[in-house]
Amino acid sequence: MTDTQPARAIGAYGVEGVRTPNLDALAARGVRFDRAYTSCPVCTPARAGIFTGMMPSSTGAWANDLPLGSNVATLGRRLQRYGYRTAYVGKWHLDGHDYFGTGECPPGWEPEYWYDGLRYLTDLGAEQRALWRNGLGSLEAIRNAEIDAAFTWAHRAVDRAFRFMDAAGDAPYLLVVSFDEPHEPFACPYEYAARFADFDFPVGASVHDSLAGKPEIQRRWAAARPVPAREGYRRPLYFGCGSFVDAEIGRLLEGLRASGRNDVWVIFTSDHGEMMGGHRLTGKGPAMYEEITRIPLIVAGPDQPGTAPPGARQCSHPVSHLDIVPTVLDLAGVACPEILAGDSLRPLLAPGGTDPAPRAAVLRRLAVHLEFNRFSRDGNKLGGLVPIRAATDGHLKLAINRDDRDELYDLDADPAELVNRIEDPALAARRDILHDAILARMERECDPFRGSVWAQRPWRCGLEPMWHGAEQARPDDGWSPPFRNYDTGEPWG
Repeated sequence: MTDTQPARAIGAYGVEGVRTPNLDALAARGVRFDRAYTSCPVCTPARAGIFTGMMPSSTGAWANDLPLGSNVATLGRRLQRYGYRTAYVGKWHLDGHDYFGTGECPPGWEPEYWYDGLRYLTDLGAEQRALWRNGLGSLEAIRNAEIDAAFTWAHRAVDRAFRFMDAAGDAPYLLVVSFDEPHEPFACPYEYAARFADFDFPVGASVHDSLAGKPEIQRRWAAARPVPAREGYRRPLYFGCGSFVDAEIGRLLEGLRASGRNDVWVIFTSDHGEMMGGHRLTGKGPAMYEEITRIPLIVAGPDQPGTAPPGARQCSHPVSHLDIVPTVLDLAGVACPEILAGDSLRPLLAPGGTDPAPRAAVLRRLAVHLEFNRFSRDGNKLGGLVPIRAATDGHLKLAINRDDRDELYDLDADPAELVNRIEDPALAARRDILHDAILARMERECDPFRGSVWAQRPWRCGLEPMWHGAEQARPDDGWSPPFRNYDTGEPWG
C-alpha cells in the first residue's frame, strides 16, 4: 500500500504520464476496482479501517495520532490465531504516538521484520535524518543530495520484506509492505522526479469550483491553503515519488515470482487521495470529494505455472478498503465476524464476478460508507472537530456535515461534484434512502458520535429524534470475551 495516492495517480486508472508500469501490469492480470473508497481521508483513521475492517470511529483511532483500542483486533492478530506468519513492514501510524511511531512492534506482527518510521529514522542517523525531513524540498535539492534508492524508506522496506519471505518459505503468510511515498517529504532518486519537471496532471472540471453552496469549512480550507486555479497540477516531487515507489513495488513483485510461490494473492491500495487543486483545495481533510476518497484497489490472484493470465478486469461496483479484511479472511478460509463493516470481495474476483449483476447478490450493503472526525488529536488543522458521515451508491453521494451545510452530488450527471443538490426535490427520494442507510449503519455499529442531530437535517422532515434508546451490545468481533448485559451481568443475547 502507498500513502496519499488517489486512483487517478495510477496509470491503469486512465491518466497518461504518471509512469506506474508495475502497478499497471498488476492491474492487467487482476481485478481493478474503479469505485473503491477510503473509510476516511486521513492517514490514521484510514489505516484503522484497512487493518481492522471496522469504521475508524469504532476502533478508537478516529483521528491522526490516536491509538487503536486494546480490544480491537487487527488482521495480523486474526490470522496468527490460524497459524499464519505475519509481517508488517513500513509506515504504521496507528500506535497513537506520532507520525513515526514508537519503534515497538504491536501484537499481531513478527517483531523481527517491524520497520516503522522510528526504526527508519534510527537507521539513518542524525545527518541523514535532517536531510530526509528538511533537505529534499525541490528538484535541485534532491539532485544536490545525490539521493539513491538505498537511502529511501521504500527500498529498505522491500529489503526487509524479502527477508521475511525467505524465512516464511512454504508456510502460509500475510505480508504487508506499507510505503510512505508519495507522501512528503518526497525522498526519491533525482531521475524519477526530473521526469515530471514539466508534467501537468489534469485536474479536471473541479478546478473551476467556486465552492458556492458548499460547506463553510471548505471555503476556510481554500483560503488557508490557496492554490492557483490551473487546469494542470504540477508537482514533480510528488509524481516522482509515485513513480519511484512503483519501481519498488515492481522489485517486490519480481522477488515474489523468484520465490517460487504460486499461491499468493496480491492486493494493492492506498490509504486516501490528494486534492491536487481540485475544488480549490490541496492535501486532504474534511470533505468527501472523489479526489481524496476514491482510492486505487487492485487484486490479483496467484500466478499459476503453465496458464495464461486471465487479463484485466474492471469492476464498477462501489467497494471500500473496509472490504480488505473480510476478503483476506475469506480467501484464508476464516469466518468473518459480525463487527466487520465491509464484505468479502471474493465473489467479484472469480471469472465473471465483475459482470453487471444485482449488487445485493454480492454485497450485503446498499452503499459504501465514509466518515471524518478531525484531522489530528495533536493540533487543530483544518478546523478541529468536523464530524461528517457520508455514503455513496456509485450514483449519488450524500455527505452529512453535522455542524455545516450538507452535500448531495449526482455522480452520473456531475462527476466533478460541482453542484450541491442537497435540496433538489428531484433527488429527494434517493437522497433519503442514503440518509437512512447512514443512520442505520451508525446505530448498528455503535458509532460513538451517533445522535439525533444526524437525523434532524433541514432538508428531511418527519424523522423522530433519538433521545434514550435501549442498551445494545457491540457487534460480535470474534475476538473479545462475550459482552455482558449491564442489568443482568450475563452474556448478551
